[in-house]
Amino acid sequence: MFDGFWENISRYPRYFITIILGVLLNAIAPLVPLFKRPATALTLIGVLLGLFTFVILTLRAMLGLAPVVN
Repeated sequence: MFDGFWENISRYPRYFITIILGVLLNAIAPLVPLFKRPATALTLIGVLLGLFTFVILTLRAMLGLAPVVN
């Protein structure tokens, strides 16, 4: 009944990593052509940095790690 149970359980981390990489690659693939033109590349980098900053500041405020406003 439990033949190969631990072998099967040991496959889950590899499956999880594969799923995450597939999602990331499918999310990034449509953005790659935008990096060919300097104007869209700068805009895309600015948007990505803005989103990253927004998420960081939001999490800091929600978790009370440090005051957002000095």
